[in-house]
Amino acid sequence: MARDDLLAQLWPESRRYLASYVLFNQAVADHLGMHPTDLQCLNLLGLEGGPVTTGRIADMTGLTSGSATRLVDRLEKAGLVTRRRDDRDRRRVLVEVVPEALERFGAVWRDLGADWEEMFREDDEADLAVLLRHMRRTVELGRRQMARLAESPGTVGSSRPTG
Repeated sequence: MARDDLLAQLWPESRRYLASYVLFNQAVADHLGMHPTDLQCLNLLGLEGGPVTTGRIADMTGLTSGSATRLVDRLEKAGLVTRRRDDRDRRRVLVEVVPEALERFGAVWRDLGADWEEMFREDDEADLAVLLRHMRRTVELGRRQMARLAESPGTVGSSRPTG
C-alpha cells in the first residue's frame, strides 16, 4: 500500500486508538473505584522506583502544581499514598505509594496482562521493536503536546479541567 494511503488510514485509526485507551483507562478506574487521572498517577508512581515530590507528580502528569496537590490529597485520603518529610531536606515532602495499593493495582494489571501477552505473541522481534519505538515516541510527543496545551488558552470550551 502507498505511503499516502497508509497515512490517510493512520489519522482516523490513531484517533480510535487514543479514544480506546482513554475509555479503557476509565473502565479500569471505574473497576477500582478511582478517578482516571488518579489511576494513571498511581501507575506512574509505581514506575518511579521510590518516593517523589508533588512537583515531580505535576511534571509526570502535566497537571499544575495545585492540581497535583489535590490529586495527592485524593490518593492519600484513599489510603493509596503517604506523605513524609525528606530525611535529607526537611523542606521537601515526598509522596510514596502504599505497597498494598500497588499490589491491588498490580493484581488488576496481571489479570488483564494475559490478553496483552497473547496479542504480542503474534509479533516477531522486528514488530516488537517498531511497537516499542512507537510507544516511546508517542510518550515523548504526548509530553510536548501537554506542555504546549498548558501554555495556550483553551479553544474548544470555556474552562479547562484541572484533574
